[in-house]
Amino acid sequence: MPLATLFAPFRKLSRRNIFLFLALLGPGIITANVDNDAGGITTYSLAGAQFGLSLLWIMLPTTVALVVVQEMCARMGAVTGKGLADLIRERFGVKITFYVMIALLLTNLGNTVSEFAGIAASMELFGVSKYVSVPLGAIVVWLLIVKGSYRIVEKVFLVACLVYVAYPVAAFMSGPDWGEVLKASVVPDFKITPDAVTMMIGIVGTTIAPWMQFYQQASVVEKGITKENYNFSRLDVIVGCFMAIIVAFFIVVACAATIFKAGIKIETAADAALALTPLVGKYATGLFAIGLFNASLFAACVLPLSTSYYICEGLGWELGVDKDFREAPQFFWLFTLLIAVSAGCILLPGAPLIAIMFISQVVNGAVLPFVLIIMLLLINDRRLMGDFVNKATFNIIAWATVVIVMALTVVMTLDIIFPGTIAWMMGR
Repeated sequence: MPLATLFAPFRKLSRRNIFLFLALLGPGIITANVDNDAGGITTYSLAGAQFGLSLLWIMLPTTVALVVVQEMCARMGAVTGKGLADLIRERFGVKITFYVMIALLLTNLGNTVSEFAGIAASMELFGVSKYVSVPLGAIVVWLLIVKGSYRIVEKVFLVACLVYVAYPVAAFMSGPDWGEVLKASVVPDFKITPDAVTMMIGIVGTTIAPWMQFYQQASVVEKGITKENYNFSRLDVIVGCFMAIIVAFFIVVACAATIFKAGIKIETAADAALALTPLVGKYATGLFAIGLFNASLFAACVLPLSTSYYICEGLGWELGVDKDFREAPQFFWLFTLLIAVSAGCILLPGAPLIAIMFISQVVNGAVLPFVLIIMLLLINDRRLMGDFVNKATFNIIAWATVVIVMALTVVMTLDIIFPGTIAWMMGR
């Protein structure tokens, strides 16, 4: 599919098309914005606080890769009417599906724990104990998904996306040098170190997380989007991806312009919020904390939901928010268990929350290439996709993403096993 066709809906602007777009709005915007969760905000905050603007250029190629990857899985859902896990089981068999599901379950469990860590950290900034905020958050999440319909859940999620405006506002309040920001956005300027390589993998992993492909495709299927009206769903994907990247961009800018320049060390997004108080003012801290709470609660709904989707798809069980416990018991019990375990981990004294939040994003980056390879094999199968198979441009971008992330992961792993590998590769 040529890149020009991504923007086809813009060329046929009419009242009917606007209403169709609004009716199909949801899966793309929700999926991309949930990716700016507690782990994501922590990763972007650390990138800005530790490396300044030097890694900002990564956002541009990552945006292209994100749009291509999310468009592919949304297109597969619209054309086949099946979720990604369902297609993996049919094409590669139960054994491969089982191992993929286990890897994704463990990765997503770490991600979900980080969301409740984000809820705890953000509310503590307002003086609320985690022993109050986390159980209440878990109850709200459970009631919304288990007792709500798909239409209600989607509307709540779309409203939650609007709260992300807090981060661009915080960035402008930080008063960066916009000339430097513009230059850093397009000109790579950094030293390759073990920390920088790990951070690059973390940024890619949190921006294009493996769970996103499964949730996006499952949402397209549950919403009933077909190939006949897919142009508008494609626009939903594009808008969502750009919204997510813009938020990530401003988080890096805000932390680079303040925390990095002040030489303050931080370990979490909550630390970033506190560090902004003496540098910018209490309002910036409040905005950062509100954004973190919204993102964490939002993702605490979607991440375990996406896990339930792909595991039930992969194993052939009934699933869907519009069903109830009697119709889809495995789906809802799995969702409930993930919520309970994740929230429980946060209430354990001495739990290594910082490590869980950051490492989960790096693991996302390491798992991503294998999910993309499976997706590419599926979407290029003409028996499955017909005329909707990938064109050369999409394949080049997707395969380049696979190769680059795998290369970075190998380098990072070698440096962990054999310290000094990166320094040796750089001739230092």
